[in-house]
Amino acid sequence: MVSQITRGIKISVLTSFEGTYFKNYKIHFAFSYEITIENHSKDSVQLTSRHWEIYDSLNDLEYVDGEGVIGKKPVLKPGELHTYSSGCLLSSPYGAMKGYFNMINFTSTKSFRVIVPTFRMCAPFALN
Repeated sequence: MVSQITRGIKISVLTSFEGTYFKNYKIHFAFSYEITIENHSKDSVQLTSRHWEIYDSLNDLEYVDGEGVIGKKPVLKPGELHTYSSGCLLSSPYGAMKGYFNMINFTSTKSFRVIVPTFRMCAPFALN
């Protein structure tokens, strides 16, 4: 698990290899990740959007931007947390993701970024 705190918001990420499958005559490597967002600040905040950089050892860098996370824009009061799960397909057994969440502080009404630390995805059979 990797974790990082930005402006009182802690992001923790746990990854898992889910298996391989063939699609369009190509092998794909499936990974899942669980992200926990914890509000350690004194203000209520809301996650509004996300930005991902996905590194696949056999492909170009891919960027993904979108509203909220898995269709939600969670509001976190001080001391609250939000956990969600998602996934990623790679064309190789090695990869990584990093990014950030755009959030709004309800006290100051200002937007800010919360860093999602780099998390690695590696199929266990590919390790030495």
